[in-house]
Amino acid sequence: MVHTGGEPPADRAAFREFVRRHHPDVGGDPVVFAAGVEEYRRRQREQGEPVSEVDERFDGPVEFVVTPRGIRGIATRIGRWRARRRRPPRVS
Repeated sequence: MVHTGGEPPADRAAFREFVRRHHPDVGGDPVVFAAGVEEYRRRQREQGEPVSEVDERFDGPVEFVVTPRGIRGIATRIGRWRARRRRPPRVS
């Protein structure tokens, strides 16, 4: 992967390691985590990098899937379940 500017890869790697250790979902302290993220964003602003408050990865369109209801829905679910049972295992 070619580095094309912005933050150095070592800074990003250090931030990712910080997140792995201190994220509240893995037992880290929420106060320490929030302070670390704010420090990282402050350094980004000082270096003149754009700081996004919103994660653009999840801006895709929302797709609604309509499933059959009633007897037809039950029959469809049973048919799919039986088809899965007949399939060979995915692991070898």
